[in-house]
Amino acid sequence: MTQETTITSMSHGPGHEDGPAREPYLVVLAISDDPRAPSSRHLLNAIDEVRFGRGAREARRIVVDGRRVLELHIPDPRMSSDHGRLQRGAVSWVLDDPISKNGSVVNGEVTRRTIVTDGALLELGHTFLLFCEQPVERDAPDDAVDGELSTPCPALSTFVGPLAEGFASLVRLAPTPVSVVLRGDTGTGKEVVARALHALSQLPGAFIAVNCGALPAALVEAELFGHRRGAFTGAVGERLGLVRSAENGTLFLDEIGELPASSQAAFLRVLQEREVVPVGEDHPIKVNVRLCAATHRDLAALVRDGAFREDLFGRLAGFTLELPRLCERRADFGLILRTLRATLRGASDVRFSPAALRTLVTHPWPLNIRALEKTLLTAVTLATDGIIELPHLVDLPRRASASEPPILLPASGRRAGDAALRERLVSLLTVHRGNVLAVSRVIGARRTQIYRWARRLQIDLDGFRH
Repeated sequence: MTQETTITSMSHGPGHEDGPAREPYLVVLAISDDPRAPSSRHLLNAIDEVRFGRGAREARRIVVDGRRVLELHIPDPRMSSDHGRLQRGAVSWVLDDPISKNGSVVNGEVTRRTIVTDGALLELGHTFLLFCEQPVERDAPDDAVDGELSTPCPALSTFVGPLAEGFASLVRLAPTPVSVVLRGDTGTGKEVVARALHALSQLPGAFIAVNCGALPAALVEAELFGHRRGAFTGAVGERLGLVRSAENGTLFLDEIGELPASSQAAFLRVLQEREVVPVGEDHPIKVNVRLCAATHRDLAALVRDGAFREDLFGRLAGFTLELPRLCERRADFGLILRTLRATLRGASDVRFSPAALRTLVTHPWPLNIRALEKTLLTAVTLATDGIIELPHLVDLPRRASASEPPILLPASGRRAGDAALRERLVSLLTVHRGNVLAVSRVIGARRTQIYRWARRLQIDLDGFRH
């Protein structure tokens, strides 16, 4: 007889001396045709089995016959009431889905049973999930849902453990005058985080953003520190400068590593003495600004190479936060996608086809969040029927691994390609019992294309239906 009890509390494994412990967890990224479905993260360190099924959104932790079970219900009409189990094995996790109507897709491949490793993308119905074995933040909740995360600012929401630790430190530092440096590649959201820091600091002044790499070398000091009328040719009036414009607020210096050497010395005075000398003036003017700098370069390496002043670096580096690339934040993809859609006009109710969402999730995004935002804006504009399809992702290359199973794009001769395509179609039709619509959704092709392939490759569709 099955005995069932509710798990009331669970503990997480301690960190190792050589670094944070890697802990298994599962992230519900998104439901392709439900734009309002929230993302969620579910820790599996104290779980032996995850059971998936269609139903009202719920994460229920119970003990069944001595096994610790997480029942994960998702309101996806494309899922079966019993859509398989993710089970802890001796050395790995195994997805077992023997009876669901359409099977499961793992990393673009239809399967009934397979080993699941770190970074595996699971598709159950139209629900996309990510399996991870990565560090989590201290005191992480067992089940965390988008919109219920204990972060004071949506821009600082994350399911990535090390980044969550960094954001927590940023929140604690926000009310203090400690300088902050944000490091990260172009498009990783440095200015968004800087604006969140300013909002949390509750400073009465303005947030002033300065792109140090775009300042004309001859006018850097005039732009930053201001100038009096007639200080140089073209100075027809007095100007406060960007530093004084941020009085009692936050001065955000983007690409600080590009600041010319001649201006680094002058800027050091701002940090040391809290004062500026406008161009053409003889007397300094006191300023009170919170400083946040950003760069994609290694400032310490620039110091070693003599390209950046060591004393300025020492003044800047009160706290440094590394922002990972988008491809390193796949656990946050659902969070980021929902945030971007909320800011784009007409995007909040737009749905995705499974193939389009699969492409977005698996794309490497070398230009990070900024490129994702641009791609979404274009796709939303083109998707006049409210559904983003693969052709609407015009800025992305058509990669087999992202949009459809790789075997459907033969690289060599027609004969070998046809054989591989036929084998793939027969496998899918067998799993889906001849359901052409289900096969077309997995592949990301139209039903008419499936019928054309079947005729050319002499595949009897009726035989699979019986």
